[in-house]
Amino acid sequence: MHYDVFNGDADGIIALLQLRLFTPRASKLVTGVKRDISLLKQVVEQKDATSVTVLDISLEKNKSALDALLENETPVFYCDHHRSGDVPNSQYLNTKINLDAEVCTSLLVNELIEGKYAYWAIAGAFGDNLDKVANQMAQQLELSQEATGFLKELGILINYNGYGSSLDDLHILPAELFEQLLSFANPFELIDVLDSPFYQLKAGYKQDFALVEQTAPRYANDTCEVYELPCEPWARRTSGVFGNELANRNPDKAHAVLTLNTSGEDYTVSVRAPLNNRIGADDICCQFATGGGRKAAAGINQLPLNEVDKFIEVLEKYYL
Repeated sequence: MHYDVFNGDADGIIALLQLRLFTPRASKLVTGVKRDISLLKQVVEQKDATSVTVLDISLEKNKSALDALLENETPVFYCDHHRSGDVPNSQYLNTKINLDAEVCTSLLVNELIEGKYAYWAIAGAFGDNLDKVANQMAQQLELSQEATGFLKELGILINYNGYGSSLDDLHILPAELFEQLLSFANPFELIDVLDSPFYQLKAGYKQDFALVEQTAPRYANDTCEVYELPCEPWARRTSGVFGNELANRNPDKAHAVLTLNTSGEDYTVSVRAPLNNRIGADDICCQFATGGGRKAAAGINQLPLNEVDKFIEVLEKYYL
């Protein structure tokens, strides 16, 4: 059995979408909410994998599971842009990994398949907040401003759908969303299907974002801004896209969004490096026990309440 393992955000879903439109293949899907990145162990536990494709989850965070698959002589294709750590040297491992801050997995797959589904790749880049790259691609393909705007909105909506503490928070399960989108080789076809995922996510996003935009910063100066959101489903769903929106509004500042977890004892944290200096988010978050990510965007799954001041201090000092 072939397994497709992918992040449940826009980049992971759209990366796999391009790949399976280009090379259809029956497979078992392994995914989850955006923060659920230790996915590869689920494949090891099943023990029936004959081959595996892994997209948009950190190799560093899945190293032990990957080693187990390779030791079992299971062929693995690994494509990602997050922290990789030491990449195993194995004849059973094929990788396409690029940690550049202006790259995402959707763009790596687009490169791999030579732009066959470039419209989808643009949506994936927008979803990962790589607006500059996405706009450049749209201009190269001579897309109108309206068409580019649609791909941007689509990418943001698919990304928005991936955020939550559990699958119950999401409007559409990531595996189901992937399967629904697989019917649309051209993303513009979504516009004419009034019950398509685009319109369902658009309605949810509008309702949620009206609430999050009323939030004032907990801490703000010339270097960074930190926002705190309550323990509510709408807050968990918007935390990532809100961070992207803040970064776009103030490209010289770093931003963090803290969302209170259901335990009431810690926060989930989304960090965005300044758009004009897209480094350091991963270095900041990795200083905390449950942190990880990439240079431009990273997070902490469980930041204790008593470490918030320390976190703000680390964030501020990094970009001074």
